[in-house]
Amino acid sequence: MKTVEILQYTLKSGTGHRFHQIMVEQSSPLHRAAGMDIVAFGNSLHDSDSYYLIRAYDSLEHLESSQNSFYNSDEWRNGPRLSIIESIETSVKSVLILSKNAVDSLRS
Repeated sequence: MKTVEILQYTLKSGTGHRFHQIMVEQSSPLHRAAGMDIVAFGNSLHDSDSYYLIRAYDSLEHLESSQNSFYNSDEWRNGPRLSIIESIETSVKSVLILSKNAVDSLRS
């Protein structure tokens, strides 16, 4: 079983494509270099200024420690952090437990 975090963002109008470019080129490589498992991410089919990010962890404790380390790192703070934060209007976070097979079926 995996602890899965689903983040849904409403982005500021017109920023969706640039946000995705930053995710692809800067943010997701940093996540992966830090050992975080990004399951899927991208613009919503219904609105390019709606975005999702799905990450999987071994436990809730793993989620908390990984994110604490990542979001306090110099690579994040001096990298894409400001560009990402400035694009987000609202953010909704949900955390649930899913089987490894269910997580794998969500991978893009």
